[in-house]
Formats: sequence, C-alpha cells, structure tokens
Amino acid sequence: MPTVRKSVLVGRPAQAMFELVEDIERYPQFLPWCSGTKVLERTPGTTKARIDIDYRGLVTHFSTINRKHEPRDIDIELDEGPFESLHGRWSFTPLGEDGCRVEFTLDYAFSSAAMSVVLAPVFGHIVATLVERFVARAEAKP
Repeated sequence: MPTVRKSVLVGRPAQAMFELVEDIERYPQFLPWCSGTKVLERTPGTTKARIDIDYRGLVTHFSTINRKHEPRDIDIELDEGPFESLHGRWSFTPLGEDGCRVEFTLDYAFSSAAMSVVLAPVFGHIVATLVERFVARAEAKP
C-alpha cells in the first residue's frame, strides 16, 4: 500500500490553510489534473465530494468523505472510486499568528492489480505534488 507523507511550513495561518483545503469547488483553478469537482454534501462536521481527474491520458474520478475538525485537521476516507482503500489526513498546526505547519498523509491501495498498473504512475505523481500545489495557491493569495 503506497503511503505519502508531506510536511511543510507555510507563512499563512492554520485557519487560512484549512479553508483552502476545504474549498473543494476551487480545486480546478490550481490543480492541473483536476477537471472538476462536485460537493455532494456539506455540514459543519463533514464534506462529501467527488473529484474528477483528467491527466496524462487518465480520466477517472473518486469521492471522499472528509471529517473536519476546524481548524486543526481534516480526515479523508474513501467513499467511491478505483481504490480498495484510501485514508488520509490534513493537519494544520499554528506557528504564531501568521504561519503554520501543514502535514498531509495518505495511504491508498487500488482495487486490482490491473488498476494499479494503469493508475499508479499518474496518481503517484498527483499525490506527490499535492501539498506543493496548495502551498503555491496559498502564497499567491493576498
């Protein structure tokens, strides 16, 4: 099962980073592989959303249920998609008033060996660069 772990320091407050990750509707604006999103349900404690991928010949989608503990973290669980399992977490630790540590972890396994052959190279690149894309988006905001 592949595991991704990233940790970065960002010159933005934890609340701002939490809101950026929670703003799923804007993902297509700054994630080059994301061709669309749809929020299926949103409550103060959870967000269920679908993310469409169109990248390097791969066209697929998946949906997750995200359990939010604002502004500390967001737990990610697979709802539907080409995975046997997918579990992750975004964590936002304040560092003073204007900065935070952003940590992202994701463990996933594809539903079959055939899916893994097709999806692993592209999905591996997507998750390996995900945190950097969010940091760049945060730094570009005024």
